[in-house]
Amino acid sequence: MLLIKKFGFFLSFILGLTTIAVSQHAGFSPLTDSVSFKNNLAKTAKETKTIQSDFVQEKNLNVLAEKIITKGTFMFKKDNMLRWQYTDPFQYLIIMNKNKVFIKDDSRENKYDMQSNKMFQEINNMIINSVQGNVLNSKDYHIKYYQNEKYYLVDLTPLNKNMKGFLKTISLYFDKKDFTVSKLTMTEPSGDYTNIAFINKKVNAEISDEKFHIK
Repeated sequence: MLLIKKFGFFLSFILGLTTIAVSQHAGFSPLTDSVSFKNNLAKTAKETKTIQSDFVQEKNLNVLAEKIITKGTFMFKKDNMLRWQYTDPFQYLIIMNKNKVFIKDDSRENKYDMQSNKMFQEINNMIINSVQGNVLNSKDYHIKYYQNEKYYLVDLTPLNKNMKGFLKTISLYFDKKDFTVSKLTMTEPSGDYTNIAFINKKVNAEISDEKFHIK
């Protein structure tokens, strides 16, 4: 549970409601040609070998008036290698490499076998499939599409019982210029939600495998 709360996903990217409030999508209109969008996204995902980015995460809790803001770095490399590192105001590192998970929280280090932990499998699949665009073909979500001048917005409602337990909705904002995820919003069943903005993105820049090494 600690992993999920510090992740916020998407996880995520982190990773919509079928009856989402109109105010949440002010300025967006329904996307009529979702097939063209999905084809372009699949093409981009196929050509994407690596992604690295800084991120700013805002956690909004019903019990707190102020947002909890954290910052860090995100790295992805095909196939199925992911590094998610919080650097401010705390140090927290998650590495997912194939079927292995490494978590470092301050001085504590833990390793997990994803094959023996269904929750880790689902989180990993959600993140990797979102990055690679495969999530739009998943039968695990009800999907709605929107757009404005700058973004394609995809709302994902989990249908999986386990996912529903900790995630109510995922909203992914794809930049129309390059079809990469620029930001995402994850809403929990409690109504708490997390916004993650990806900045300073670099696509297909060289990333050493050492960044994803699990000792």
